[in-house]
Amino acid sequence: MNRTSSNRILILGIGNYLMGDEGVGVHAARRLEAQNRFPGVEVLDGGTGGFHLLGCLEEYETIILVDATLDRHPPGTIRLIRPRFAQDFPKAMSTHDIGLKDMMGALQLLGKMPDIHLFVVSIENIQLQGVSLSPEIERVMPQLLEKIEHLASSLTSPAAQRMPQDLNPV
Repeated sequence: MNRTSSNRILILGIGNYLMGDEGVGVHAARRLEAQNRFPGVEVLDGGTGGFHLLGCLEEYETIILVDATLDRHPPGTIRLIRPRFAQDFPKAMSTHDIGLKDMMGALQLLGKMPDIHLFVVSIENIQLQGVSLSPEIERVMPQLLEKIEHLASSLTSPAAQRMPQDLNPV
């Protein structure tokens, strides 16, 4: 698709579904996809796709990314980050850290860096097996989905006010 003719928005959940809380982005994408509430907004379970997602990402002007992060915030903390460059992504991304940063660096080098809105959810650790979210992360999922929906709505509605750059942690 020709990027200049596209104003579509992508919600992209990143993470490994088989590793518990590390898959929070994938869980969020699947739940949003089931709701199918926003015309003009596509939802994609990006899993751990890495560079395989590069072609897809080039097609969008705006991307709402959702991912887990291993940081020092309490589990379940939700933050909105507006990275402009690969180095602006959190230092302690989860197991796909290098792939996501490298992918964004490649988009930047190609001159095709989209407008990124990155929701990160703090997790305590990476579980080696399991498709369930921990109680702490499951508890904040409704708030995460609401924040994503609010942002998507504000981005698709020209009359709506833009969300502030920083959200208060949940």
